[in-house]
Amino acid sequence: MLISKRSFIKGVLASFAFFAQGFFNKSWSQSNEILTGEITKIEGDIKMAFTLPALPYADTALEPHITAKTLSFHHGKHHNAYVVNLNKLVEGTDLANKSLEEIMKATAGNAEKAGIFNNAAQVWNHTFYWHSMTANGGGKPDGALAKKIDEDFGSFDAFKEQFKNAGATQFGSGWAWLVLNPKGKLEVVKTPNAECPLTKGSIPLLTMDVWEHAYYIDFQNRRPDYIDTFLNNLVNWKFAAENLTKASNKAAA
Repeated sequence: MLISKRSFIKGVLASFAFFAQGFFNKSWSQSNEILTGEITKIEGDIKMAFTLPALPYADTALEPHITAKTLSFHHGKHHNAYVVNLNKLVEGTDLANKSLEEIMKATAGNAEKAGIFNNAAQVWNHTFYWHSMTANGGGKPDGALAKKIDEDFGSFDAFKEQFKNAGATQFGSGWAWLVLNPKGKLEVVKTPNAECPLTKGSIPLLTMDVWEHAYYIDFQNRRPDYIDTFLNNLVNWKFAAENLTKASNKAAA
């Protein structure tokens, strides 16, 4: 009996959701696997290249700061739409079996492949964003990350102001990032739309989504309040510190 591709995709997404939970426990050298999902070859002529990774926490875990309603739309609708669109766009092309990072680097700046880049980057960015938050997060980092922030920004407060400014002044939709740049220095950058620092050679340590769908249900048009809440109550410093350690170890190897 024939089934629609949409129905088949829904079944595959449900079957493979559990894979995402373990992705962020892998080494930095496996980061492509963390963010691309399983590349799955299916019997017959239907292939599902990318799947929607599950959230790393319950949909109520970030309340009252980010509600389950926001996550249901942001993750279940927006993030999922990028996954579905990307699969459609790369199906039957030479990009179909590549990782998200490979697709992003191959299509960045190419106007003819803007649709592919935008959807691949948004799948990557959103997956990274979910892990940049945690229940009972916020506050200040410690250890090597705290020391590096003091060295490269002058103080944690100086970093915080730069990060807040990046998020608040990104016109329209986009992202604020803490990255390790190619010179080995921590840097705050902002990117518009789906752009990602990976395509410029920087290694993201954490990100904050400032597209309106990330905060509008809970904060309406008050983006500065959302930014303050992210830094004070949500940011996952453990995740950022782990990314710094992995990047530093890779550079030293």
